[in-house]
Amino acid sequence: MQNKILVALGLVLIVGMMSVFTVSETEKAIKFRLGEIVKDDYTSGIHFKLPFINNIKKFDARIQTMAEKPEQFLTSEKKNVIVDLFVKWRIGNVTTFYTAVAGDVNQANLRLNQTIKNAIRGEFSKRDIKQLVSTDRSAIRDVLMEKSKTIAPNLGIDIIDVQVMRIDLPKEVSSSVFRRMEAERESVAREFRSQGAEAAEKKRAEADKQRVVELANAFRDAETLRGEGDAISAEIYSKAYGADTEFFTFYRSLNAYKKTFSKSSMMVVDPNSDFFQYFNKQK
Repeated sequence: MQNKILVALGLVLIVGMMSVFTVSETEKAIKFRLGEIVKDDYTSGIHFKLPFINNIKKFDARIQTMAEKPEQFLTSEKKNVIVDLFVKWRIGNVTTFYTAVAGDVNQANLRLNQTIKNAIRGEFSKRDIKQLVSTDRSAIRDVLMEKSKTIAPNLGIDIIDVQVMRIDLPKEVSSSVFRRMEAERESVAREFRSQGAEAAEKKRAEADKQRVVELANAFRDAETLRGEGDAISAEIYSKAYGADTEFFTFYRSLNAYKKTFSKSSMMVVDPNSDFFQYFNKQK
């Protein structure tokens, strides 16, 4: 009798354990009743089911990353570029996710990857290499986000982010593109140098012209001042000479003697000439 009670308690315990399941914060769950989905909106915590009638499938609700190997795409110039990207997504509608890809993350990545590649192929065919590596990254990202969101509801997922990590050129293309870009930069540099030389020549010509004008003006002003000074000097000298003619005649003779006799040259002059008038005067 006691054994039967223990067996019954064991069966009750097993059935009770089979009737309880938990859902963590990082999971989404679906309840099935004989293979038919009956509930999918479980929150985290403890929940109940009917043993042998209901079964539970759980799926990872955390953010997933689709990161495939880099692939080559053609630009508008018919040049190959190697593109490396990733897509961040997570399960949105778990029932749709289960029915669309059987809850398989790899299948979801495969279908999402195909849509992203088609979008990249279309966008890259509209742009050249210069646009792709410089200005259009954000525009490409926006397009990829929109394209991926068109298939996301059909897969039961939510797109978090799409990023193009790297756009590289194949080795055989890199050298030719680099040479072309180098030639373009050199052409721009030559144009800038030419413009600079032209501007410098204009500045030098303007400076030379200004110098000539300034020197001419300065010479004119100097000559004007010199003339005014000579006129004032002549006027002062005339007035002084008129005040005492004898004294200024004597003073001019002394200056002439000083300049003449300070030199070592020989002079042949008549002693009775006016030059020696003050030598011949008696006291």
